[in-house]
Amino acid sequence: MPRGRSSSSRRAFALDTSVIVEYINEDSPYRVEELFDLISRGAARAYVSSVTLSEVVYVASRLYAEAGVGDPNARALEFAEWLLALPGVVLEPVGRELALAAGELRKRLRLALPDLYVVALGRLRGATPLFLRLEGEMRRYEQELRELGAAFWAELAR
Repeated sequence: MPRGRSSSSRRAFALDTSVIVEYINEDSPYRVEELFDLISRGAARAYVSSVTLSEVVYVASRLYAEAGVGDPNARALEFAEWLLALPGVVLEPVGRELALAAGELRKRLRLALPDLYVVALGRLRGATPLFLRLEGEMRRYEQELRELGAAFWAELAR
């Protein structure tokens, strides 16, 4: 569990693809299974946009293929269905409100649009936009991302 959080406080996150697919990595130093345990127990809610879900299927398929897993596409779809079946996960379709919010952010931040959907979704749902770690292209916008409420699991899980 992230340091400083009590198990009784319910948290809400808008999850980035990086956080979700890290669950597949059995050798991960980030311990994302702690987050997914919170989500599965109902101690945290996780919002996932349809854009993120699409990326999860693509990235998971690539990871399974690289690992030599038989039928990586089927495994990726199973992983996506597992994610959506967790009791604390809410799939958010991209509707007008989310699309406009992400577009407004894109005018200010020169980041990948899927990352901006995570930030916009978090802001719209009162959830913490959660990325695995601060990535290279995010560094120049770090302060603004943090002001927008973004957090990085690599820091929370220490």
